Amino acid sequence: MGPPKTPKDWLAYLYGRLSEQRSGILKYAEYYEGEHQRLAFSQARYRSEFREVFEQWRDNFCGLIIDSATERMSVDAFRLPDGQGTDKDARRFWQMNSMDMLSNSTHLDAMIQGRAYVLVWAGSDGEPVITPISAEEMVVHYKPGSFTELEAAARFFQDPWGRQWVTLWTEKYVYEVTLGKTDWEDGVQKPNPLKRVPVVPFYNRSRLVGDPYSDLANVIPIQDAINKITSDGLTASEFAAFPQRFVTGLEIQEDEQGNPIEPFQVAVDKLLQAEDPKANFGQFQAADLSNYVSLINLLVQHLSSISRTPSHYFLVNAGNAPSGEAIISAEAGLVSKVRERMLYFGEAWEQVVRLCFAVKRDKRAKEFGIETVWRDPEYRTEAQHIDALLKLKQLDVPLEFLWASAGFTDTQIQSFREMRKADAKAAKEIQELGPQAQQSNQPSEGKAAAMAAKPPQGNAGNASRKIHEAK
Repeated sequence: MGPPKTPKDWLAYLYGRLSEQRSGILKYAEYYEGEHQRLAFSQARYRSEFREVFEQWRDNFCGLIIDSATERMSVDAFRLPDGQGTDKDARRFWQMNSMDMLSNSTHLDAMIQGRAYVLVWAGSDGEPVITPISAEEMVVHYKPGSFTELEAAARFFQDPWGRQWVTLWTEKYVYEVTLGKTDWEDGVQKPNPLKRVPVVPFYNRSRLVGDPYSDLANVIPIQDAINKITSDGLTASEFAAFPQRFVTGLEIQEDEQGNPIEPFQVAVDKLLQAEDPKANFGQFQAADLSNYVSLINLLVQHLSSISRTPSHYFLVNAGNAPSGEAIISAEAGLVSKVRERMLYFGEAWEQVVRLCFAVKRDKRAKEFGIETVWRDPEYRTEAQHIDALLKLKQLDVPLEFLWASAGFTDTQIQSFREMRKADAKAAKEIQELGPQAQQSNQPSEGKAAAMAAKPPQGNAGNASRKIHEAK
């Protein structure tokens, strides 16, 4: 059929892509939230008797696997290659749009569902507005043969009142369907002042072919197995872990229909007794639940290996967490995974900043040397960290770089600069108000020479004495 020609054709094509995309990503959000398992693997008897007790039960590791990585990803600032320090305008865009908080949500959605999007557009005051958007609402289309240039993007959003919002962006125009209208032909087309699609995809380590994938894709089957084994263990704890008792030599009573009557109501707080001296009581051995624990521990170790999450996060070491060098070694895989995600997400944030400059018609919109400054994802003791920075200072590394490496934010570093200026000014004022050097009573060099050339005064007696001594 060829590529779409009209806005309606584009919307029809992209909506079909979005519907296909949604079907594959909604389950990942359910697994992250733990909404997938509500007695899903329980036996019928267990489900009927314990629904009210365990309906809200959660034993979900999917959230832990995602959070252990996203909590280490935090954008501090943006740096331009020719600038001193970090870029103040980029930081202002960031703070103005509350991206300290919303950037974490973007990383979270991208790792859970494999993708997320950020829209940059001009607000009513002409300032850039950064809007993170879920993959459940937006879809993009790349130019043929390109991995970076978008040809079109569309958002299909329904507000709390049930009204539909539909917007299409291309390089040439922006097409908005009238609010609440379901007919996509009833829209308004306006020129795109940016001359580019103002949407930036955040892909979670996408391949050259195929769709981006969620970090939970390989985790879900193991999580389902853990849920199943846990449900079996809870069922066994109720029906097999309580020792079953038996009695022999007791006459069996029958009802009117000839069915045997149960002679005892067995319970934890009940005693069994019989008048017949031939009656003999006993009990079977209780079921051992340790086999369920061993199997769950094995599956959790597989989770740790596949997701590159340290095993002590799952408490598989009987709760004994490593310390010192051991914890650095144990978290090396997780740190490497986070740094790799920073590579993908950092490039996307740099595109967002360039779009912000494009909205302001700033020449930095074409500055491809912008660098995202991330907070260090590796956890170290404060003493080790500061000691390493002091050694770097001996190599004449600039102070501002050391401050940033120490974990101080761009705002704090700016405060440090002002504090250092204030300290230098105060030190100069104190020096000026201090005691002055005392003036010397010694004559100047010229005055001393004149005094030496002048004949000595009061030496008449000495001259007379020399004359008499000569005679």
